[in-house]
Amino acid sequence: MRFLPFALAACIATPVAANDEFTVLLDWFVNPDHGPIIVAQELGYFEDAGLSVEIIAPADPADPPKLVAAGKGDLAISYQPSLHLQVQEGLPLKRVGTLVATPLNCLLVLEDGPIQEIADLAGRKIGFSVAGVEEAVLGAVLGSHGVALADVEMVNVNWSLSPSLMSGQVDAVIGAFRNFELNQMEIEEVPGKCFYVEEEGLPSYDELIYVANPDVMDADKITRFLDATALATQYIVNHPQESWEIFAATAPELNDALNAAAWVDTLPRFALRPAALDHARYAQFEAFLHKAGLVSEITPVSDLAIDLGQAE
Repeated sequence: MRFLPFALAACIATPVAANDEFTVLLDWFVNPDHGPIIVAQELGYFEDAGLSVEIIAPADPADPPKLVAAGKGDLAISYQPSLHLQVQEGLPLKRVGTLVATPLNCLLVLEDGPIQEIADLAGRKIGFSVAGVEEAVLGAVLGSHGVALADVEMVNVNWSLSPSLMSGQVDAVIGAFRNFELNQMEIEEVPGKCFYVEEEGLPSYDELIYVANPDVMDADKITRFLDATALATQYIVNHPQESWEIFAATAPELNDALNAAAWVDTLPRFALRPAALDHARYAQFEAFLHKAGLVSEITPVSDLAIDLGQAE
């Protein structure tokens, strides 16, 4: 999704004096991944919950977790794999909710290209955007097919994932989102094919999560925010076309073929119970990162994530 040519201004709720102010930092510009947040805003669910929510799209997608860790925002949208590394680095962050409850990441190749099986990547070039986690993910995927990471050439394509693949700069890319890049390539009439990481030796994980600084967070306000997005997700599932129209009407740039296709593909992946925590999922991914050498010691799930519905 990161190749998209536009950036949206922050969507700011009309201030209501009686409501509590609440700031959410997105992981990127507004897109269908953020559907429950935008729909909750547009349908008044945040206002009903006593919240005046400011939704901010970052200039740099690496900034939101750092800003929330520094107390400059109530919530940030981030990625479960990134959270494990950020906690290891000492950032005061915990997962408090889930937005997209399945992996979106995939290993993307040309549908009619030379890579028909993962083993075909030996000796080939693979594009990436974020070092660390993506290399561990790719290593696990390749290793399940007898290919070592040293057998491929890694190329940093600077967020230009599908364009670098379509242009022939690389033979595959890791970090492509299946709900965006596949649709973008279809629109460009250069069909792609995804190898899904959770089917190729990687533990499943939450793609998009809400993180907060546990030392300063307001659990009550966060709970109200999550309850509102749960209502919005329920509405989206029950009314997919109506919710798309609500979402697309918030900015002209959203109402196009790519976002319409991405909306359909993202809808079944939204967390129906955003506050609920799958402890085993976080423990398994932490163990995976430890085995890959990306974390030096196992961090307990209680230091990574919290289920506010279970909190006393």
